[in-house]
Amino acid sequence: MSVADLTWPEAGEYSTPDVILAVPLGATEQHGPHLPLSTDTEIAVALCEGLAARRPGVLVAPPLPYGSSGEHAGFPATLSIGQAALELVLIELCRSATDTFDRVLLVSGHGGNLEPLRRAETLLRSESRDVRGWFPRYDGDPHAGRAETALMLALRPDAVRADRAEPGDTRPLPEVLPLLRAGGVRAVSPNGVLGDPAGANADEGRALLDQLITDLHDTTRLWWPVATPERIH
Repeated sequence: MSVADLTWPEAGEYSTPDVILAVPLGATEQHGPHLPLSTDTEIAVALCEGLAARRPGVLVAPPLPYGSSGEHAGFPATLSIGQAALELVLIELCRSATDTFDRVLLVSGHGGNLEPLRRAETLLRSESRDVRGWFPRYDGDPHAGRAETALMLALRPDAVRADRAEPGDTRPLPEVLPLLRAGGVRAVSPNGVLGDPAGANADEGRALLDQLITDLHDTTRLWWPVATPERIH
């Protein structure tokens, strides 16, 4: 259920210790010549919605479509708010959210959000706020390659320009990481792709999405065991 669709009295009914507010964190950044700028946000939303479908008592917040994407500077329409701004946004957002919801789950579809999210999480938990961040983990290309292309073919096939898909820098991430840190993605991949989207298909994307949602679901069960049904709205 989307929290944005509720009225405030209805939202107040979900103010119980068993409810989780899942907040999708994305980015608006280049994903090669074939995937939309919204890719990370779309994936984060799908993960939160998938969790809500499997676990009772999960509300999905509107996504935050801007993140820390400075490594993608130089590509048209990449919109980054940087680490400091993202950290502050998450801190203030979660402080506000925990006025109503005891548990807040930040689900990020963009790896560049990691450091500001962890800093915000540490501060918020030091304030006795039950806020946790989660990032999807999977084997494969790190950016706009086969994995993300497959996910988007499963989620938004209309937004994938399959005829424009092409390989980028296919070296292992540890090999190119120093170059990425020094000069960003543009320094190693002129088309913005790290990997090769060839062979990606919707079935593969659905299987990967199911795997990621299962991982997210299992992780939340460890953090917050499911309450008895009569205590869940």
